Amino acid sequence: MEQDFKQGYRMHRVLSNLNRLDVDRLDDADRERVETARELLEEVSILTRPGDGAGEDAHADS
Repeated sequence: MEQDFKQGYRMHRVLSNLNRLDVDRLDDADRERVETARELLEEVSILTRPGDGAGEDAHADS
């Protein structure tokens, strides 16, 4: 259980850091990379979030 908490915390920190980036200073390609990373991390976070089990049957759209 502690390992799950650590992984969730790390994901949260990475997502928080991405959200704090000043994307206005980045070129278009880097902005797209940051947005893609945010979307992927949010999707993984939803799928791995413990709690009511709502994410257990969720599938990622590909």
